[in-house]
Amino acid sequence: MQKLIEKLSGKEATIGIIGLGYVGLPLILHFAESGLKAIGFDIDQNKVDHINKGESYFHHIPITTLKTAIYNGMSATTDFAKIADVDAIILCLPTPLNQYGEPDLSYIIKTMDAIAPYLRAGQILSLESTTYPGTTEEKLLPYIQKSNLTAGENFALVYSPEREDPGNKDYTVRSIPKIVSGYTPACLEAGLALYANIIDTVVPASDLRVAEMAKLLENIHRSVNIGLVNEMKIIADKMGINIFDVIEAAASKPFGFVPYYPGPGIGGHCIPVDPFYLTWKAKEFGVHTRFIELAGEINNHMPKWVIEKLMVALNSHEKSIKGSKILLLGLAYKKNVDDMRESPCLVLLQSMLDLGADVNYSDPYIPTVPKLRKYQLNKQSVEITPDELEKYDAVVIGTDHDAFDYALIANHAKLIIDTRGVFRSRNEDHIIAA
Repeated sequence: MQKLIEKLSGKEATIGIIGLGYVGLPLILHFAESGLKAIGFDIDQNKVDHINKGESYFHHIPITTLKTAIYNGMSATTDFAKIADVDAIILCLPTPLNQYGEPDLSYIIKTMDAIAPYLRAGQILSLESTTYPGTTEEKLLPYIQKSNLTAGENFALVYSPEREDPGNKDYTVRSIPKIVSGYTPACLEAGLALYANIIDTVVPASDLRVAEMAKLLENIHRSVNIGLVNEMKIIADKMGINIFDVIEAAASKPFGFVPYYPGPGIGGHCIPVDPFYLTWKAKEFGVHTRFIELAGEINNHMPKWVIEKLMVALNSHEKSIKGSKILLLGLAYKKNVDDMRESPCLVLLQSMLDLGADVNYSDPYIPTVPKLRKYQLNKQSVEITPDELEKYDAVVIGTDHDAFDYALIANHAKLIIDTRGVFRSRNEDHIIAA
C-alpha cells in the first residue's frame, strides 16, 4: 500500500476513469491537467472516438481543454482489459431508479464484472456514484476478495462522492471540497493521496457509509427545500403574492435562511433520484421517510401545476390546449447547460403533446432531441424571431437560459407562462406566473 501511496503522491500513477459523462469527463481532464497519465473507459464508442479526436460533446467543456489533454497523453478506450495498466480505477457511473422506484445498480455491477479479471495488487478502486449507505462494502468489496486481493493491505477501496455542477462557473472540480472515505485507514490514506492531485480541499470521512450518507443528505436537503418553496409558490399564487418578492425579502436575513427558488419541477442526475436510494434502504430498517417522499410528491406535481396554469390562461383567450400552438423555451433541467437528465421540461413537452397541443421548443444548448429512455420526441429547436413568436398561442418558459432575448419574447408573444420568475417585475396581462 505504501508503494501505491507514494506513486499517487509523486504523480507517477496512471489514472483510469470509467464512465465519461458529466462527472467522468471533467474529472479525467483535471487528472490530465495535473500531470498524471489518464485513460478514460466507456462502452460508448462514439464518446471514445470524440475524445480521441479532441472533440467535446458537452457545451461547458471547451474543445481547447480536451485537445490539450490529448496532446499531454490522455486517451480513451472501450477495451476494459487495459484496466490492468492503471493504478487508480475511478467509477463514475449512473445509478438511476428502475421502473418500480428502486435503486438500479446494474451499471456498477456490469462494470465490475467487466473489470474483475484485470484487478491486481497495487491498485486503488474508488466509487463516485451516488448510492445508498453500504453499497461500496456490499457490492464492490466481494469483487476484490474474489480476485484474491485484500483491501487495506495490497489493494485500496474508497468511496468519494462526486460534486460536479455542470455550468457553474463559480466552482470547479478543483475548488469544490471533496469527501473521501476508505474501507481501512490505509485505504483512506491512499484515497486522500489520489484526490489531492486535483482537489484543493480533501475532506476525510470516518467511514464508507458516512460518506455515502453525506452525499444523500446533500441532495435530500435540496430536494426537501425545493419541495417547500414549490409548495410556497402554489400558496402564494392563490393569495396573489409574488413568491420571488417573498424570497428576496426573506433572504435579507443574514442567518438561519438559505434562499431556494421554485420552478416547473426538479431535474438533473441527483435531486429527482438520489433521495429515493435512502427511502429504499430505510425500509430495511423499518423507517418511513416521510419528508423525502412528500418533497418528491410536491416536486413531481409541479409540471401538472404548470399545465393547469397554461390551460386556464388559454381558456381566458377563448382557446383550448388541444389544437393550440405552444412554444416551450428550454429543455435542459437548469439554465445555461445542455443537460436534459430528468428535466421537468421533458414532462411538460410530453404532457402538452398528450393533450393535443402542437408543440415546438427552442433551446440554444439542445439543437435536437436525442433518443431518450422515457421519451421518443422527434423535434428540433426553432430559432426565436418576432415572426416565429407570433405564430404561437402561448410561450412556456421552462428553462431560463441567459441566451434568450426576453425583451423580444415579451414584446412578441401573445401569452407567456413564466415558470422561472423571469418576468416577475413586469405586471402585464399576457404574462402569467406559474
